[in-house]
Amino acid sequence: MSRYFYAKQPVPDSGITVARAPDATGRGFATLLLSVMFLSSGWPLTKLAIDLGASPLWFAEGRAVLSGLVPAVVLAMRGRLRLPQRADWPAVIAVGAFQLGAFFAFAHLALAWVAAGRTAVLSNTTTIFVVPLSLLVLREPIPARRWLATGIALAGVAVLIGPWAIDWGARRTLIGNFFLLAAALSWTVAILVLRRAPPRSSMFALLPWCFLIGALVLAPLLWWEEPHGGMGSHWGAWAALGYVGLIAGPLGTWGVIEATVVLPAVVASVGFLATPAFGILLSNWILGEPITPDLILGTALILAGVGLAAWPARRR
Repeated sequence: MSRYFYAKQPVPDSGITVARAPDATGRGFATLLLSVMFLSSGWPLTKLAIDLGASPLWFAEGRAVLSGLVPAVVLAMRGRLRLPQRADWPAVIAVGAFQLGAFFAFAHLALAWVAAGRTAVLSNTTTIFVVPLSLLVLREPIPARRWLATGIALAGVAVLIGPWAIDWGARRTLIGNFFLLAAALSWTVAILVLRRAPPRSSMFALLPWCFLIGALVLAPLLWWEEPHGGMGSHWGAWAALGYVGLIAGPLGTWGVIEATVVLPAVVASVGFLATPAFGILLSNWILGEPITPDLILGTALILAGVGLAAWPARRR
């Protein structure tokens, strides 16, 4: 069992349930906040890089490679770079193939047909799939308070994406939105596997191998879809790749995985909804997009849902 995961366990002959360690829960919320800060900053910079000439899948591949190099170099310098243990491989494969490879592919391809703000929102709506699957697969009890939190957060998502404004007759728009939901489902698969089979090694030690698998998943898609693509010649696109790949990517991904291992699946997935909310705010600041009433209302609903889901339960 991972030293970052403390499951509820009954005490023999006592009828008492021992809750998840408070320090672990606090660390889970701290890493969740860290991941939200870093990953939310990645969306406007990714959009900026694509506008400056970078191909979506080439940017995704470069991001995966650079994000894997950072923890690999750190671990090698400390003499701790080694292959995952046998018990670690389910988590490594799930994160690498689904949370990184498939998620990057679907989300970055959708940018060709869907606005960046909508991409940031829909690709992070894992709650849509996590809530029912947590009951069916993980058998995790979901209190009424977290059902309410999920409903409030998803109402914020509905306000932000504005489904009434989508041209449902446009084939490319429908494909783009389908890709974004597929990205969210891919991330959900990784969440469920991490909760069902948490790794024994620290997730930071496993990050190089996760990103390696993600890069391998992206490689054939890159050569098939964008054989003549690239990063372009503008220095801004390369600077965005450097920040996302070397800083936001590894630190944000590490925070997401740590929070997924420690926190209940529903709490973690609702918390992830704060990423697109902050991403849209940063897009308004960095790219100069206007702040509209639906943006304010949707962001407020998402943050309210996150706060309600994270609020500590009353102790008996």
